[in-house]
Amino acid sequence: MRWWCGTCRPGDMIRVKLGPVWHYGVYASDDEVIAFGLPPWPAPPPPETVRVVATDIDVFACGQMVEQAVFGFLEKRRRVPPEESIRRARARLGEGGYDLLNNNCEHFARACVLGTHESEQVRKALGRDPMSREGEKK
Repeated sequence: MRWWCGTCRPGDMIRVKLGPVWHYGVYASDDEVIAFGLPPWPAPPPPETVRVVATDIDVFACGQMVEQAVFGFLEKRRRVPPEESIRRARARLGEGGYDLLNNNCEHFARACVLGTHESEQVRKALGRDPMSREGEKK
């Protein structure tokens, strides 16, 4: 998967860089971005208060550049149709259970758009990303 700054389309998985972390969501329109929590800026809220919410693109972006996912061949095969991605995201509005390592905004967006409960950000942070070990001596 690559990321690109361009015009978002309904059903896109999007992200914005906020300090050291990325915040992810599902784009429905400029008036509706669905994400697991509002952007954690300037500091993350207590996990028990975080819910899946809908906001507009300006609130989601926090003044930063928004990137959308550009999928590779295998990801395109797993990709849920855009209208289904939005339906899945809307169905989870109000849901709680946020957990930084096991159920965060990236897990949410990937589940809605790709049908997988994963977080590349967490894998990298925990040193479980095979790409992060390139060049290491064994």
